[in-house]
Amino acid sequence: MVYHPTAKVLAVLELLQTHGQLSGRDLARRLEVDVRTIRRYITTLQDIGIPIESEIGRCGGYALRPGYKLPPLMFTDDEVLVLTVGLLLARRSALAGVGSAVESALAKIERVLPLLLRDQLRGLQEALRLEEPSPDAMIAGDILTTLSIASSRTRQVRLRYASSGETDRLFDPYAVIFHEDHWYTVGCCHLRGGLRVFRLDRMQSAELTETAFSPPADFDAFDYMLTSFEAIPDEWTVTVLLETSLEAARRDIPRALATLVQEGSRVRLRASIRDLDDMARTLIRLGCPFTVLHPPELRQALRHIAADITRFTADDFGIDPATRPSD
Repeated sequence: MVYHPTAKVLAVLELLQTHGQLSGRDLARRLEVDVRTIRRYITTLQDIGIPIESEIGRCGGYALRPGYKLPPLMFTDDEVLVLTVGLLLARRSALAGVGSAVESALAKIERVLPLLLRDQLRGLQEALRLEEPSPDAMIAGDILTTLSIASSRTRQVRLRYASSGETDRLFDPYAVIFHEDHWYTVGCCHLRGGLRVFRLDRMQSAELTETAFSPPADFDAFDYMLTSFEAIPDEWTVTVLLETSLEAARRDIPRALATLVQEGSRVRLRASIRDLDDMARTLIRLGCPFTVLHPPELRQALRHIAADITRFTADDFGIDPATRPSD
């Protein structure tokens, strides 16, 4: 999506109205520009009479003059697209009862749009079809809200969690993550005395406390979550050497599926999986030579796929695979 400079200038105005005061660095990060560009945007708004005040210093930033109110909002074509797709994606976010909220929000947006943009919104609603979330992954909205607030405010929560049994835990949520149709939170569990990953659909309740916590510096919650998934043993442990670059392998193989390590000119793939046929198809789609080190059953799965391809190709030309001459 491409934003024109005018749209970004107006976006500065919207952000200041919403958040009250923001630093130049915050505005630059949100709009994906540099701080110098933000200063130009602020000057442009001030030149047309928008009363934006600036404060220099560590805690300074930009803010609209107290009491100033903007006229009613209007949406650009790009903003209508973002709002509509975002709301429709919310339907598959595994939040209980989100369907009615989405319909209500879309109706409110549609009501204030001019006719042309209203037609675009309706067209998007009719054309977009998204996969429905799994019923067993549904979570209560108040649990997601509580954990998100706790994470942003670095406040501890009291959880009631159901896995093999129900337990009460004090938990420091470092992050809340949506990954492959499930919501997770990563943080420190005081019951177990260490880092843990919890699924929100297994939480019976979540209560915000007044106790603050300090998250570790430079902690990558998403990376930790994926690493913890890799450590969970499954039915098959796979090791394959790929004759490709690490960059190419990472581009084509999801982090959640396998661990990739550069070894000389090749890449070692390690995975713990349930379905060998899926892994065989993934390896074939890579389009590079590879060597299966373990398990031998993966080699057999590859042979079956190769035999099927040969049979299907032979059938297309009316050739009996048993009598087809070799190359």
